[in-house]
Amino acid sequence: MNLIRLFILVIFIVLAFLITGCSTAVPVTQNFPDVPDMLKEKCPELKTIAGERISIVEFTRTVSENYTTYHQCAGRTDAWIDWYDQQKKIWEQMK
Repeated sequence: MNLIRLFILVIFIVLAFLITGCSTAVPVTQNFPDVPDMLKEKCPELKTIAGERISIVEFTRTVSENYTTYHQCAGRTDAWIDWYDQQKKIWEQMK
């Protein structure tokens, strides 16, 4: 009989600790995460052509590569910035 009472007392003590452990007097606030450093990388430098005499083929190839590089980087960066801004607005609305 004493073992049953002791068991019940232990259960009540454990439950009391669990219930009081979940409450806090200090409000817990979370901030929206900052941008990771990996996503702050700049776009690669555009290629240049050195020399006085250049062929039209080399000029066209360099312009085409620079155009492609710029638009890929700009599209990726703009899309990520739009996504981040939308997620931050949603986060702030939920508060």
